[in-house]
Amino acid sequence: MNESSQAPDDDPAETAAGGVRWRRFAAVALPAAACAGALMFMTGQGAIASSFAVSGSSFKVSADHIDGTGFAQYGGARVEAGGKRHPVQVSVIQDAKIYNLCQSVKVLGVTLRLTAGTDKKNPVHATDLVLDVEQLKADALFEDIEIGRDAGTLDRAGRNSRGPAGAFGQQARTVRLSDVEQTAWATTAGTFRLSDLHMGFGDECFR
Repeated sequence: MNESSQAPDDDPAETAAGGVRWRRFAAVALPAAACAGALMFMTGQGAIASSFAVSGSSFKVSADHIDGTGFAQYGGARVEAGGKRHPVQVSVIQDAKIYNLCQSVKVLGVTLRLTAGTDKKNPVHATDLVLDVEQLKADALFEDIEIGRDAGTLDRAGRNSRGPAGAFGQQARTVRLSDVEQTAWATTAGTFRLSDLHMGFGDECFR
């Protein structure tokens, strides 16, 4: 990744005033960016139910960086049609911009690869984004973060903010994830706009 695609170094004064920056943030946080998912293959508008059974294959997502407003996170699980459960971190972003997005999934022994938002002036844009993440590696910056809040009281990420009452949760006013690499089981969104969309067979987004 060239220097122009990376997020600038954070101002220590800004961090002290309310931001939290965690290097190689691997256990919690989005995005996803996190931030793509199976929804990439069928985008639409309106609320999308999160109760669907997931396939037996997780998928990989990478991005140069993700800028989000309204962030919440709590633990959960996704279930295959046959009943197998996968523990996930449910990461919610009310409004997200995703730069240089890549998604890959193995299908019948080959890798299907999707890219979008390669132009910095036209990133991928998602609203009410919900990511069911198994693993995440990124540099993360949160502003006005609350860690350890009851997941049933989360309220900063819009209609999908709240998790199970009594469960561990966290939320922040804004989130920025850089050098994102994530493995996820599902993604849903209210709207998902993919600029400069390309899809074909190729290599995985990361190894």
